[in-house]
Amino acid sequence: MMRRRLPPWFKQRLADPGVMSSMHGLLDGLNLHTICQSALCPNIGKCFTAGTATFLILGDVCTRRCTFCAVKKGFPGPVDEAEPEHLLEAVQKLGLSYVVITSVTRDDLPDGGASQFARTVSLLRENAADIMVEVLVPDFRGSEEAIRMVVESGPQVFNHNVETVPRLYLEVRAGADYAHSLELLYLVKKIDPEITTKSGLMLGLGESTEEVVEVMRDLREANCDLLTIGQYLQPSAKHHPVIRFVPPEEFAEYETIGREMGFAEVASSPLVRSSYRAAELFDKAQA
Repeated sequence: MMRRRLPPWFKQRLADPGVMSSMHGLLDGLNLHTICQSALCPNIGKCFTAGTATFLILGDVCTRRCTFCAVKKGFPGPVDEAEPEHLLEAVQKLGLSYVVITSVTRDDLPDGGASQFARTVSLLRENAADIMVEVLVPDFRGSEEAIRMVVESGPQVFNHNVETVPRLYLEVRAGADYAHSLELLYLVKKIDPEITTKSGLMLGLGESTEEVVEVMRDLREANCDLLTIGQYLQPSAKHHPVIRFVPPEEFAEYETIGREMGFAEVASSPLVRSSYRAAELFDKAQA
């Protein structure tokens, strides 16, 4: 199926090639991956130009085959034991005060990669006490032990995306379970009531307004604090098609609804992604 032409509100300035090259060189030199590159994020130019990135740990090959995602699928290699140290080095060279760490899903690992998350977060906290860390985790197959391991490593923000409405899970997010994702967020708050929890939704996959609002209600019942809502973009002709481009004014309505529901902060617009301007969202919520 052919991809649909982007509407005018997706136009962005081209990033400085020199800045982009420098950032790629730093990451490649440390054998690090970013979700910005792997997921073909439309905001990569803005983020790399600002000297920020969302680090992708546990390699760049995912064991699941979600039809919305551009990340490579297949059989991942062994875990890079030096990855946490390399990530710390990149954070120090970039002078970051807010770090977002995500990963591919690693169903091949007994703990789903939770120990690598915990090692990375702990290393950052030990070497930069004032740094803020946000983790964006897979579902760990609902393992309480894995979730607890990551929470107790000390991130300030614990993010897990529900991605879409329950009706579309088999079509879009095969291998995941909507109820398990909600339970994960609820469990995080139960383990540490002070931690900030966060989730995200993509629009344009075929969901209805009523379904989106119902998911927002479910997230609030799971004590989710922060919410991001953005437009799904089809990575290739082989991926799930864009059913609809949601106009900016509808995104603004969801932002209003979310705040009225009690979310500490909501970021909702076509180009919003899970970690886009994550520090700003967290700061607004704290204020």
